[in-house]
Amino acid sequence: MSTATPPTAQTLRRLIAHLRPWRGWVVLIVIVDLLAVPLALLAPLPLKIAVDNVIGGQPLPAWLQPWVPGWMPVDGLGSMLALAVGLVILLAVVSQAQRGGAWILQTWTGERVVLGFRAELFRRTQRLSMTYHDQRGIADSLYRIQYDASAVQWVAVYGLAPLLTAVGMLVGIFAVMWSMDAALAVVAMAVAPPLWILTVAFGRTVRARWHRQKELESATSSVLQEVLAGLRVVKAFGAEEREELRYLDRAGHEVHANLSVVRAQVVFYTCTALVLAAGGAAALWIAARQVQAGQLTLGQLTMVMAYLTQLYAPLESLTHKYTELQSSLAGAERAFALLDEQVDVKDRPGALPLAHARGEIELRDVHYAYKPGSSVLAGASAHIPAGTRVGIVGRTGAGKTTLVNLITRFQDPTGGTLLLDGHDLRDIKLDDLRRQFAIVLQEPVLFSTSIGENIAYGRPDATPAQIEAAAQAADAHDFIAAMPEGYATPVGERGMMLSGGQRQRIALARAFLKDAPILIMDEPTSSVDLKTEASIIQAMERLMAGRTTFIVAHRLATLAHCDVVYAVENGRLTRASLEASEPLLDNRGLALEAPEAQLS
Repeated sequence: MSTATPPTAQTLRRLIAHLRPWRGWVVLIVIVDLLAVPLALLAPLPLKIAVDNVIGGQPLPAWLQPWVPGWMPVDGLGSMLALAVGLVILLAVVSQAQRGGAWILQTWTGERVVLGFRAELFRRTQRLSMTYHDQRGIADSLYRIQYDASAVQWVAVYGLAPLLTAVGMLVGIFAVMWSMDAALAVVAMAVAPPLWILTVAFGRTVRARWHRQKELESATSSVLQEVLAGLRVVKAFGAEEREELRYLDRAGHEVHANLSVVRAQVVFYTCTALVLAAGGAAALWIAARQVQAGQLTLGQLTMVMAYLTQLYAPLESLTHKYTELQSSLAGAERAFALLDEQVDVKDRPGALPLAHARGEIELRDVHYAYKPGSSVLAGASAHIPAGTRVGIVGRTGAGKTTLVNLITRFQDPTGGTLLLDGHDLRDIKLDDLRRQFAIVLQEPVLFSTSIGENIAYGRPDATPAQIEAAAQAADAHDFIAAMPEGYATPVGERGMMLSGGQRQRIALARAFLKDAPILIMDEPTSSVDLKTEASIIQAMERLMAGRTTFIVAHRLATLAHCDVVYAVENGRLTRASLEASEPLLDNRGLALEAPEAQLS
């Protein structure tokens, strides 16, 4: 991802573009927010009435008299005091209704806006290649989806609408002050230029610091995810304290980054407060001299100073909102960087539909390199007729997993061609292509749902009878039926409520139910005992019948029923046979079985 910071205007344009489906609601939020302007302008009125008309004995202003109810005399001190008190209560009730309505609208709209943005990011993340996820890890993507995506909510609801409201209130109050005393209004607004200079200068500094803070927070989340996902390993090696120190180290850097942001904001807020205080002091000096000269009444002075406070409130809000916006802009830029990642495995224009493949696979001079100059595959070629059972062996790092990823098109080759039934994989619609494969991994991936839902993961419309039939074919029905909730039994996070053999048989049942013409099995029996292995191999025999099958394995028992075995060596596929010339090796290069039936 690019580390360059896009211009503010560019980021704002992209954020606003995401608001188009919600523009009606955003406009409504702005309208409701702008109702605060006349309410704020009326707020000092009861105080003026109390000072000038009740205490000072002056008559009500002519423009106000038509608004007084007919039953209330406008010349009585008691009635005018009651009017002032009634206005305070009325303005409080109406203001609270306005704030409550704005709050509900903001929450409703903001939550839906950010949900849509998160869904878009999640959609893009799922479609990025496995190469991207292998290199980046998932913690950073999770952070961008869950936290950085909320930037669009802040801009739409808590940034844009309040900014427009602040501008409207600023214009309204300035107009009222101008009508009362133009010179005083100009003096009061003299603080605007220095405030703008401070805002722009500090905005750049704060934004850069927010970028750093978010990167460190994401890195801290990565440590938490790694440790909690591998908690059994951490406990087994007694590494709790070491991992705690690693977390505290990452979190400590994040704390320093947070403090850096806060320090910059404290300096900025202090500077803006001093500028506003200077403006307020100058206005108070001038207004007080005008009262002494008889140009302003005491009530007018009170009203002017109240308006001055209200004038500076939106000014302060505008400056503070701009610096607060930097956090959202930093988050938005990180979210957009994820959204801008190119999907390198995608449909070509005019991609062909595929309902059901025969299963013939061909590799023609296939190359793959994760980065230039370090090829994993360099000229791999093979022809696999439909229905063939293929064993794949090789040392760790030889390229076995890469080969499987290319066949399933989790990644695309950097050179050469893979064909399915004579068609380049890249010419077949990706969704249709993926439906042709069922995959059983060394560590089965189960989701935190029920056993039945996990079996039906590749075929969610399956009936209970079909799910049970698949489980029976995988020798899983008996242990499932023995559970208190049967097929409705929750499996726990990553299936940890079940044993390794049970998880593997559920994965086999899932493959049975999908009924795909091509089967990929990666070390399907390496993590189970010999008795469970025998049961799984029997189920595998039934599953492989009539399907093109690729088995990545080290145990000869797993490969014994393969029609052909290929060894991945030096980036190529070498035909192998079951003979006594060379032992089958495990990931460490050690012999796995006795030499009388080995792989040459």
